[in-house]
Amino acid sequence: MKSLFITEKPSVAREFAKALKLNTTNHDGYMESNNTIITWCVGHLITMSYPDKYDPALKRWDMNTLPFLPKEYKYEVIPSVKKQYTIVSGLLNRVDVETIYVCTDSGREGEYIYRLVEQMAQVTGKNRKRVWIDSQTEEEVRRGIKEAKDLSEYDNLAASAYLRAKEDYLMGINFSRALTLKYGWTISNYMNQKKNTVIAVGRVMTCVLGMIVRREREIRAFIPTPFYRILGDFIMDDEKIEMEWRVTDSSQYNGSPYLYRENGLKEEKYARQLIDYLIKEPPVIGEVLSISRKKEKKYAPLLFNLAELQNTCSKMFKISPDQTLKVVQELYEKKLVTYPRTDARVLSTAVAKEIYKNIRGLTGYAPFAEFATKIIQNKQYQTLTKTRYVNDKQITDHYAIIPTGQGLGALCSLNQLSASVYMVIVRRFLSIFYPPAVYQKINMETAVKTEHFFASTKILLEKGYLEVANAGLRKKEEGNPRLAELLSKIRKGKKLPVREFHIKEGTTTPPKRYNSGSMVLAMENAGQLIEDEELRAQIKGSGIGTSATRAEIIKKLVNNKYITLNKKTQILTPTQVGEMIYDVCNASIRSLLNPELTASWEKGLTYVAEGSVTEEEYMRKLEKFVTDRINGVRNLNNQSNLQQIFDHSAQFYKKKGTKKNETVKK
Repeated sequence: MKSLFITEKPSVAREFAKALKLNTTNHDGYMESNNTIITWCVGHLITMSYPDKYDPALKRWDMNTLPFLPKEYKYEVIPSVKKQYTIVSGLLNRVDVETIYVCTDSGREGEYIYRLVEQMAQVTGKNRKRVWIDSQTEEEVRRGIKEAKDLSEYDNLAASAYLRAKEDYLMGINFSRALTLKYGWTISNYMNQKKNTVIAVGRVMTCVLGMIVRREREIRAFIPTPFYRILGDFIMDDEKIEMEWRVTDSSQYNGSPYLYRENGLKEEKYARQLIDYLIKEPPVIGEVLSISRKKEKKYAPLLFNLAELQNTCSKMFKISPDQTLKVVQELYEKKLVTYPRTDARVLSTAVAKEIYKNIRGLTGYAPFAEFATKIIQNKQYQTLTKTRYVNDKQITDHYAIIPTGQGLGALCSLNQLSASVYMVIVRRFLSIFYPPAVYQKINMETAVKTEHFFASTKILLEKGYLEVANAGLRKKEEGNPRLAELLSKIRKGKKLPVREFHIKEGTTTPPKRYNSGSMVLAMENAGQLIEDEELRAQIKGSGIGTSATRAEIIKKLVNNKYITLNKKTQILTPTQVGEMIYDVCNASIRSLLNPELTASWEKGLTYVAEGSVTEEEYMRKLEKFVTDRINGVRNLNNQSNLQQIFDHSAQFYKKKGTKKNETVKK
């Protein structure tokens, strides 16, 4: 009897054959040895059938046939991969195959790919084992096979995968048809087009579109506001120390409506009045009220998950999340890094105990060999399990993306971009074994009459992890060493003469547009663009979409021409049609635009995978949601109201929509 291994790609199948040290014969679509067969999918082989496969009459879009909620879902083989499906199906049912090892990608989507094939092939009477690995190194592949669990232990994960597909299917089919039937001609007439506009919406896609449109409208509505800061040149040893005025309890502007935040005034005349008050009785002398000196530690950032890596690559290399995923997938398949589609930014305890193997491998990686060697020699990895970089509770399917320390022979086959991304991952990984950077931070507060001025700076005392993190990068030195030297000589009570006060005008700035990287982070954090890395690490909960799907969602919006992606800057902006789709959804199914609600659906799928919510409970909630929203759209009669809304956004596009659209088709 034989064992059958089924992988997700031919390249992965070859790696499994190599790890198992098999002497195989190549066949069309599979490899075979005396006791083992290895075959592969080519991504998805099976897809969900469109409504017309349930009933030919459903090919015609009609509001009376909505909502479409099948009792039994139909699936079909994707025509372009029918040949490989036939091969895989035949192997799964071969009488001499006793055990099936499922080796598709270790995640929800990989589970779904196999389960659909098994379902369609009607496989019965076989032992089924699930191989779950974190990298494609030979050692990890062999471990995964040795420790393979019964496939039934992943039934909850499979259930969540089926539900995710059904959810996207039901929302996409029903809401796209309903909104197209209701508002397609409204958009077509406005844009002076002869064909009915298809309004494509989706659970995640429409939510992301909403985030981009809302940000664009915030920028348009923004009115720049000037403000005025007051700076003073205080003298110490014939050198200038520039200090900034801030309001305090003793200030004459405390509680004033003329304040702009704590360090500015809304009108220049008030700043002038304050300076006149300060210089009225020369000489002008400031008295140091306090000076504090303290050391601050800054630790290496957490490791990369996919979203964090996509954001970093967007900034550094100006590439899209989709491009980053392709690159890191290539690195994974060449055994250079661990599994990329992960949300975790930490390691497991088990991995941490063996981490010296990864580091030791990197002693052969020339750009960082010196750092890796130092870590090994000083045994800096031994305390890793006691740090914030190891946390079993923060890991679901996979730990963070790290270099395996293997596959270095493949580096010569990488293009420049892939090699650079690998270097970024290595740099972040090795940083966590170094001590924190240590800064000296100095703050000084000085009083002139009732008003207080402040100065602060910090200088780097010990590089710590920055020695690795900044290796090969051009980084400006933080702080002002000369200012720090001057401040170090000053004591409380010191009198400092003031050479002059001057006004510095500033202007408020609008919110930034999303770029492809910041959008992925915002999706990960349920619609919140949290720039601060430490704060992001504290936020727990499901985001919008998953690490595996976020890049594809952005790409789909671009392909639908609902948004544009500037390839040079990676900035995302809506198109006119995209804004119109947003307005249609806002007027009909507003919840599609709600990031928190969209994230809650994803969280629900996590609960199904964990076994705390049943498949039946989830489906009841989903079908009720779809039914209620379809009935809501059916009863609306607000098409004409959208004309004025469309007019407002049309002014911001060169090709403005025509207003000759008095006839509105329903």
